[in-house]
Amino acid sequence: MIEVMRLNGKKYWLNPHQIESMENNPDLTLTLLSGKKVVVKDSPEEIVDKIVAYRNRIGTFNQEL
Repeated sequence: MIEVMRLNGKKYWLNPHQIESMENNPDLTLTLLSGKKVVVKDSPEEIVDKIVAYRNRIGTFNQEL
């Protein structure tokens, strides 16, 4: 799970494997595979960095080589 910040300042934990797309309009909207949308304060770069750190932590990148 990665931590994201909702617009109201509350922390929210999200399974990064469920993120289908991200759109900056003007706030960052994450669209999940279920179709649910989550609007967050984080930047796209922050989300990508969190996903990379998460995948490194669980060893996903080693399995993809």
